[in-house]
Amino acid sequence: MNRSVISINSNKMGHGSDDLGSILMQSFVNTLGKLDPLPSSIIFYNSGVLLCSKDSLVIDSLKKYEEMDISILLCGTCVEFYNIKDNLGAGKISNMYSIQETLNKAPRIITP
Repeated sequence: MNRSVISINSNKMGHGSDDLGSILMQSFVNTLGKLDPLPSSIIFYNSGVLLCSKDSLVIDSLKKYEEMDISILLCGTCVEFYNIKDNLGAGKISNMYSIQETLNKAPRIITP
């Protein structure tokens, strides 16, 4: 069965209050493991990669998702831009070709 791919392009969800956006993104990421079926991959780019740092409030969930065989891909350019390579707690640094390939194969892409 082909499973959906989650595409996260920000460390906040929606527009308006940044504080509310952070709370909403935490809730979104922390509940992904309850989906049925589980997504095959979660892709992080732009400020979304910040959610994969060791001090992120969702890092425990992301580590659990890796154990559940959900692929976590991080935009390498974004990791470099935010200078967090040495502070990553989950995910695999990838490139735009692999990210596009993953999105292209997905039957459904969910972007919060």
